[in-house]
Amino acid sequence: MINIQKVRADFPLISQGAQKKVPLAYLDNAATTQKPVSVINSINTFYETGNANIHRGIYDLAQQATQNYEIARTKVKNLLHAANAHEVVFTRGTTESINLVMQAFLAPRLRPNDEVVVSAMEHHSNLVPWQVLCKQCGARLRIAPINDKGEVLLDEYAQMLTEKTKMVALVHISNTLGTVNPIDEMTALAKKQQIPVLIDGAQSVSHRAINVQALNCDFFVFSGHKMYAPTGIGVLYGKAVHLEAMLPYQYGGEMIQTVTYEQSTFNRIPQKFEAGTPNIAGAIALGVAIDYIQTLGLPNIDAHLKQLLEYATQKLSAIDGVKIVGTASEKSSIISFLLDEVHPHDIGTILNESGVAIRAGHHCTMPLMRRLGVPGTARASFGVYNTLAEVDQLVEALLKVQKIFKSL
Repeated sequence: MINIQKVRADFPLISQGAQKKVPLAYLDNAATTQKPVSVINSINTFYETGNANIHRGIYDLAQQATQNYEIARTKVKNLLHAANAHEVVFTRGTTESINLVMQAFLAPRLRPNDEVVVSAMEHHSNLVPWQVLCKQCGARLRIAPINDKGEVLLDEYAQMLTEKTKMVALVHISNTLGTVNPIDEMTALAKKQQIPVLIDGAQSVSHRAINVQALNCDFFVFSGHKMYAPTGIGVLYGKAVHLEAMLPYQYGGEMIQTVTYEQSTFNRIPQKFEAGTPNIAGAIALGVAIDYIQTLGLPNIDAHLKQLLEYATQKLSAIDGVKIVGTASEKSSIISFLLDEVHPHDIGTILNESGVAIRAGHHCTMPLMRRLGVPGTARASFGVYNTLAEVDQLVEALLKVQKIFKSL
């Protein structure tokens, strides 16, 4: 099990925040997680002792930087259980990974009257790119509906999959509802008809075991900053057969093989998709973050987060006037809610005075909010360092909000 006090000591911002006059309860982990000292130190160490560009220099410093960068790629490959490290492309994050697939994989293949299927709970980053491409190509974006609990209606999703479907893009865990989608089943339904599938794993990869080969998805994407790594680094996993067939996403240095004034040939994968100098320090730090979560154990992290979710659900449900938004039978460590008629932004502002950091608004899921009939929600999301006492701190602060507005 998780030694919560030891874990909290690993995160400088968390441990320092706990010592403040008003202790910090950081409950906005779906937006970004805090970073352990090992990750922070890896960035400092790179710039202090190992800074050099990669894949280009023959001197020792450059060779070592290249080795460390590629070791990080292998760590991602092992985390995802990919077949080969060259199926791992480093990007700036989930958003860029999805845009890369949209531009380099689907755009050359999409024709008028073709269709792309996404779910009704997608983050804007897994909705807007497909929406824009469909409009450009005269194709149709289809939305797999959900029920009032926040679960995809599988029968209706299955009926949408036809010979017209050229891509399915699905979120693994909803950043707003906490719903854990049955991606195994949903992917299998698509693959029966040879439809390519992209999975957005931004909210799952930090605590759920992922096996892209067993899942048989074509693409899997995630961001480092949601799994205790720095901002500005992310991953696109793609089956080698697709990556090799795709044209580059960007052009310039590093992604070339030969260049003349008349034409160019391109590098092998994954370098073909990593134009220019990449975020070397970020990639190395991502590898350190992977080491960290694997040392703790993904099952242990997941069990800890489930305990927090269950406790928070119980405590919030006991408050008269609280409505939990998203009650799927399979949920992860995210809980969205409303409190009486109080606007979510007012909830977040008053909670801040009590040291409770939550997210308030539409959470980059505006169409989902319209489907649910609400302008936005307050959202608490948990990380490995959060405690039951912090849930109690959230509850006490919500009672304060309620008291303030009842007195008006």
